[in-house]
Amino acid sequence: MTLLGIDYYLFQQINGMAGHWVKLDYLGIYLASYVQYPLVGALLIYFFIGKDRREKIRNIFMVFGALAAALVARFVVATSFYYFFIRLRPFMTEIVNQLIPYDGAKSSFPSGHASFFFALATVVYLYNKKLGAWFLAAAVLISLARVYVGVHYPSDVLAGAIIGILVGLLVCYLLNLYQNKKAH
Repeated sequence: MTLLGIDYYLFQQINGMAGHWVKLDYLGIYLASYVQYPLVGALLIYFFIGKDRREKIRNIFMVFGALAAALVARFVVATSFYYFFIRLRPFMTEIVNQLIPYDGAKSSFPSGHASFFFALATVVYLYNKKLGAWFLAAAVLISLARVYVGVHYPSDVLAGAIIGILVGLLVCYLLNLYQNKKAH
């Protein structure tokens, strides 16, 4: 079996569950389309909290770094791929259980949602392991939900996750360089 064959098989297994359980469908739709708002809102709260000045500054760097990484991963790196790798979304070429409307204007490879949320989660994790674990779990659930609702193949979200993690690591590296340079 080829990689594309495995990708399509996994897509069928995940998306094939859609349409059988109403509550699972609602959960898939919520995760794929709406959980991003409370997740980013929860991150923004950290901009304002901290026990002391040092923790507040650390939280500000975490929030700034996470949002910067997410925006770069999604709107610079992932968007750049759309010009070189045109891949039609599953609902455009296959019979799928499509649970959310989508205009299909952009290529599906890589997933912008996965790149955004894995970049966000990577930075949060590197600053705060406990909170970061929750954000990584959310990034995984959002990515799986994008396949479940029929708008991405598994390889789309895997590529988006890799992009997000790499951009998140790069942003943390650059922030650490800045902080170390400023401390000396």
